Amino acid sequence: MPRADRVRTADELTTLVAQLGRRLRAASAEAELTPSQQSVMGRLGRQGPATTATLARSELVRPQSMRMTLAALEERGLVARTPHPTDGRQVVFSLTAAGTELLGSGRAARRGWLAEAIDTRLTPDEHRTLAAALPLLHRLVGHSDPQHGNPHHSDPTGDVPQ
Repeated sequence: MPRADRVRTADELTTLVAQLGRRLRAASAEAELTPSQQSVMGRLGRQGPATTATLARSELVRPQSMRMTLAALEERGLVARTPHPTDGRQVVFSLTAAGTELLGSGRAARRGWLAEAIDTRLTPDEHRTLAAALPLLHRLVGHSDPQHGNPHHSDPTGDVPQ
């Protein structure tokens, strides 16, 4: 395939993934959160409690920015802080029950919207074609098809592209 075709494919895929991410976010109960807040909540939901510094490194932001994100989530009652178990200078953030509930309802809403869109906008043959492309998308993001036992695979609706 000529390089120009690969570049066009990459451009179109980039645009479509961004549009899909926006549609999924809009369908979610988490829509009132910023993308950064959604990402932090998703990370806490998948990886468990973490310090501000750990979250900042994982999210590729400055600790000051992460403190602002966490403060907004804490103000809404979605995360809570507890003392670090071994370092009294640090605190650990985790999801509250309300945060866990919001995260779960957001995932369900995104999954529901996408399943409905697949059912109503695609023919059965198109649905099979889309399903057949999933292993290719998994390879593009750097992991194998989850049907073949990839231990690093997370819920496909948990992380929404930013």
